[in-house]
Parts: sequence; structure tokens; C-alpha cells
Amino acid sequence: MARIIGVHGVGKQRLGGHTLSKDWEPALADGLDRADGPRPTTGDLRMAFYGDLFRPPGHTLSVGDPMFTAEDVDDFEAGLLMEWWESCARTDPAVPPPGGDTLARSPRSVQTALRVLQRSRFFAELSLRALVFDLRQVRRYLTDADLRAAARSRVEEAIGPDTRVVVAHSLGSVVAYEALCALPGHQVRALVTLGSPLGMRMVFDRLKPEPGAWPGGAIGMGGTGAERGEGGEGGPGGLRWTNVVDEGDVVAAVRDLSSLFGPEITGKVVHNGSHAHDATLYLTAKETGEAVAEGLA
Repeated sequence: MARIIGVHGVGKQRLGGHTLSKDWEPALADGLDRADGPRPTTGDLRMAFYGDLFRPPGHTLSVGDPMFTAEDVDDFEAGLLMEWWESCARTDPAVPPPGGDTLARSPRSVQTALRVLQRSRFFAELSLRALVFDLRQVRRYLTDADLRAAARSRVEEAIGPDTRVVVAHSLGSVVAYEALCALPGHQVRALVTLGSPLGMRMVFDRLKPEPGAWPGGAIGMGGTGAERGEGGEGGPGGLRWTNVVDEGDVVAAVRDLSSLFGPEITGKVVHNGSHAHDATLYLTAKETGEAVAEGLA
């Protein structure tokens, strides 16, 4: 089994685990080099891929994602959209904060939010269709019980007795968090989340299990497994969580997760430039390499 499990974020529905590995492996190796960590070998990294669960079924004479528009955004997705807007306004001077009239989540406010975000630095390269589809993936994971179970099982099945590190990006950090909660006795030593939306209110309020369900947090931050009667070092109780974020990453609307999940969480700030949410840029950061190296030591 792989020592490192990678869990991707939204927008990967047309890719696959092997395709993503080609990007993640060299980026992770660069991050470990910068941290003077161990050089990963072939087979050290395995992607827990779940993106195909969001891929629309094929049909005759149609290509690409569904042609979503502002009218297709439901109330839940509108809530996520407003959180992104508020986060974007805090980091991009060109983005005005939402006013009282736009917080009502009306069709007009959704259209305004989409228009404003598409003009921002963060979402400038994302089409309207892709932006709405990404919103829908987050909403579907949090509200579709069958899809949620299927995505989480991909991560649970990838984590084996030799797995020491889970590196999770974007929505993948939500899937990884819940998967680790469901695996008592695992041998994972480090959870490294990159650009995580776990602190967003629309996400945090719907986590399963609720944070704090176990002493020190649902994945056993602080203390040892033996202290909770679960046995063995490096199980849930021995896991260390490092959350890596770029200040300009709108998806990571809440930068400091320690106030929500416990003071044991280590927060690291990196600088990814104009592509603040890019997974490979997070992986090449020294701070990410240090967190991974610590789990492998």
C-alpha cells in the first residue's frame, strides 16, 4: 500500500487517478526537496480518485459539462456563493463586499455574485458554467448521502496499514477528514490539508461526524490511541494536522481552522501567486513538504 494518499478537489471529473498522479508526484517531490525531506519513490503516492462520481453520463451529440446558468443555482449553492463573495472581497480590492440587499439569496443576488466573482482575480479564468458546476459538486457531496458515501469509500479503501500521510486539496480535505473519522485504528501520522473549505459555515455545519466528537477532535488530535483505548501509536490519537493556505485563496475562506477544530492544528501560510488555489503550487511549497516529511519520519 502507498505511504502517501492524495485526495483531489473539485473540477477533476474528466480526469483520473493516474492523470492526477503525473502532476502531484513531481510537485510533492519538489516540496519535500525544499524541506530537506525524504525523496519519494515509485509507489509512495496513490491518488484516491472520486471525481468520476460527478461526471455527467454521456449521451449522443453532447460534449462537456451541463450548461448551467445563474437560474440553476439553488439556495444551498447560493449560500456557498455568498461565502465565496465575502472571502473574495477581503482579499481582492477590486471586489466590493456584498451589500444587505444581495445577502437575501434572490435570483438577482446570485446573478450579481456570479458577475462580480467572474471579474475577480481569483475566478477570472473560470467560465460561468464551470463556476456553477464547482458549486454543485460541493453541494452534492454535502447533501447527497449516496454520493458522499461513495466518495468517502474511495479514500477509506486507499488508506492501508502502510499509509502514513494523507494530503488533501480543496473539497478533498472534507472527504479526507470524514474518511479518517470513519477509520478508527488507522496508522496515518499526518493529515495535510491544502486550500481547505472546512471552515466555511455551509461546510462546517454539515460535517459527519461533528467536529469534537472525539477528545481533541473527531480524528483524535492530541493524546494517543492507547489513552482512548484504541491501541497502538500512530492511530487516530497520534495524527498531526497541518492546514496550509494561501492568503488569496478564496475557497479557504476561514484561514485558521484551530478555532473550529482545536488548538493542536498547525496553520501554515504560503504564497502561490496569481493561482492561489492551485494544488501543484501548494504541493511544491516548503511548508507542505515539511508536514509530509514529518508524517513519513
